[in-house]
Amino acid sequence: MNFKFLGILFVLHYGSCLYPSNSDVVELTPSNFDSLVRKSDDIWIVEFFAPWCGRCKSLAPEYAKAAKGLKGVVKVGAVNADEHNSLGGEFGVRGFPTITIFGANKKKPEDYNGARTTDGLIDAAFKALKAKVNNQMGGKKSSSSGSSDVIELTDDNFDKLVLGSDDLWLVEFYAPWCGHCQNLAPYLAQAATGLKGKVKLGALDATVRSIKAQEYGVQGYPTIKYFPSGKKDKHSAQDYDGGRFSQDIVSWALEKAAESVPAPEIEQITSEAVFKSACVDHPLCVISILPNIYGCQSECRNNYLKILRTMGEKYKKKMWGWLWAEASSQPELEEALELGGFGFPSMAVISHKKMKYLTLRGPFSSDGINEFLRDLSYGKGSTAPIRDIDLSDVELDELPKDEL
Repeated sequence: MNFKFLGILFVLHYGSCLYPSNSDVVELTPSNFDSLVRKSDDIWIVEFFAPWCGRCKSLAPEYAKAAKGLKGVVKVGAVNADEHNSLGGEFGVRGFPTITIFGANKKKPEDYNGARTTDGLIDAAFKALKAKVNNQMGGKKSSSSGSSDVIELTDDNFDKLVLGSDDLWLVEFYAPWCGHCQNLAPYLAQAATGLKGKVKLGALDATVRSIKAQEYGVQGYPTIKYFPSGKKDKHSAQDYDGGRFSQDIVSWALEKAAESVPAPEIEQITSEAVFKSACVDHPLCVISILPNIYGCQSECRNNYLKILRTMGEKYKKKMWGWLWAEASSQPELEEALELGGFGFPSMAVISHKKMKYLTLRGPFSSDGINEFLRDLSYGKGSTAPIRDIDLSDVELDELPKDEL
């Protein structure tokens, strides 16, 4: 299916805000943020978003429902960090959406890492409320972890947060009086911070939440269970058998995470949705133009696709998008990326966010592509801007080296 590449992908017209004026989500800007959030006694949940972000669009209805449910209890706001990048930069926003909770101590807001659902957001709001009340009463946080990056689990939220998510989880079942648990707590907290955005860490007080502890056969403290990413149930739990220092926990979890990353699909460009899914929602996308069917029969075509699948498996941890098209089926794309000048097959890697690309100059082979992608991962290679672009860059932190 042919479509006008530049008109569809790169000259995009994004709305300035995801929430209408009649929404219960308060629009926050640099001019009102201090007065509404920082100087307020209210607890605030604040989303930093970009209008072009697909995940932000998916979150918007859930976020709006949470705002409606929390009306009069907890304030819910949103910052267009694409337009107001100074606020995003101030709070270390590096990706979208980022959700931050401004609780009792406005100088130390906490990132929200729970489920991106209405219920998850409401649960976090009430947890912040409880913490504020405990603080005002001179009490202690109920979580054994001592870290906002370790998620407090209960009988009520366990299935929803752990089993109901696609995330990889490590869950500690602990007892507050347990000396080994107290010794583990700071290491678990450090590991949770190091694994943030990659692996979820949770803690459940097994003396209070005895139902879940019994369900998972917990007989001693601390017990750590591993729940793999993807679809899971209570039978998916496995015993954690790594070390008890923070680096041991991080290394063990990252190894499990790498094992669970599926190989990417090598999709043919057949629609705008396919293109945007691979190139807008991923840090980079690898685009190959293969000879048309008259110049390369099915066996020839399949051999090229086999090479691409092998490379996709090899570099799957990078979370890149992978696409291919038949020669001459997307002429605007070929022209924009300067592909085809030396014949087909050919390849380019593009960064949609930076509007830059890098073209494969070596052979279209396993060795040639591997060398090309390896050098790209190390920040090597001279990139070029995509021509005829009219899209403002997002002025946040620089992307990692492997993102052009």
